[in-house]
Amino acid sequence: MAASAPGAAGGGGSGVAIALNGSGTTAVKVAVRIRPLNAKELFTSSSECVRVIPNTAQIIVGADLSSSTAGITTRSFTFDEVYPPSSTQEQVYNTSVAPLVARFVEGYNSTTLAYGQTGSGKTWSMGTVLGNESLPPELQGIVPRAIRDMFQRIDNKKTRNPDGYKCVVSVAFLELYNEDLVDLLNPRPKTAGSSSGGPTIREDAHGNIVWVGVREADVHNPEELMSCLQRGSLCRTTGSTDMNVSSSRSHALFSVILRQQIWTAQTPDRPETQEPNGTAQTVTDINDEDADPQTHSNGYWRHLTSKFHFVDLAGSERLKRTNAEGDRKKEGISINQGLLALGNVISALGDENRKTSHVPYRDSKLTRMLQDSLGGNSQTLMLACISPSDTNYGETVSTLTYANRARNIRNRVVVNQE
Repeated sequence: MAASAPGAAGGGGSGVAIALNGSGTTAVKVAVRIRPLNAKELFTSSSECVRVIPNTAQIIVGADLSSSTAGITTRSFTFDEVYPPSSTQEQVYNTSVAPLVARFVEGYNSTTLAYGQTGSGKTWSMGTVLGNESLPPELQGIVPRAIRDMFQRIDNKKTRNPDGYKCVVSVAFLELYNEDLVDLLNPRPKTAGSSSGGPTIREDAHGNIVWVGVREADVHNPEELMSCLQRGSLCRTTGSTDMNVSSSRSHALFSVILRQQIWTAQTPDRPETQEPNGTAQTVTDINDEDADPQTHSNGYWRHLTSKFHFVDLAGSERLKRTNAEGDRKKEGISINQGLLALGNVISALGDENRKTSHVPYRDSKLTRMLQDSLGGNSQTLMLACISPSDTNYGETVSTLTYANRARNIRNRVVVNQE
């Protein structure tokens, strides 16, 4: 994806607000980013078939093409946020991801999920491309910005209350390659699956998804966390196809885990009933983030554990366009099977009229990995990346239809307090 022009206008929405209703549920938010035409599309004189209606979050596909073009019809979609080709990395982060980081530091699970056809700009937008650390700050993507933002928020908490706040930050990096899980911070040969002692996915007694056999590395600053990202990205499987010279051949999940201890003071309330000895009292937490053991000795340490999953999905592929053969073909088939299973889960969760409660999470390891993010305990953003080229009309409409269904999913979100 080409670099965006500095200072360009963003999408029509005012930002993806994270709103919880009274029952603690929130809808999956969906933003769409349109990349510029790439060099190959410009060389072949491709036309743009995607248009953003100004000052709205609405996209029209096919509107700029001749009505005589075979197989092209006009479609309209509305999302929470839409970013035209001129949008910047900063605009995408500030309006769609920063609210998730703020809630993550408050103790909520969060997920940012990038989806789209191969070569649509997912890895660029996420900021997990190799060499990202050498890019100018204005060109860095979601993950580096989220890392800096998270540590800044943590440092603010420590500065405000050095005796009443403690935390540990750790990171895990997983790749799903041909339905085998690979720990990118402790890599094994690509043929190593769960049967060979690799990572496995399980469900704990509370219904939460946990990974077994995955290394979690403790980090203390943004530089150490970025080092883990770069080290893991070096081990990620990529390959060249006719659609993308550096195509991700696997799904990747970069997970930041934040374990916090917050001193929570208490104050006695007037009891409604008195014990025989006259000493019984009830207590109420004081919601004061500046409380510490010295100033408020009557209290306890509150433990919060939250996770932020950054998911870079491999792009959907049409084999007749990628001209993949051998291992590339096998990888493409595996990628499409995982994305098909993910589409089935999204359809099941987003169908308000479905007659069964069954959601086919177990059809793929990809959907098992994302079970908490889709329909579970997480605030989730899907960033759908698309090409504006008329040569990709079919894939673009498919991506937008897929993303539109995800807007109907509702997650049950709670603070993760031990």
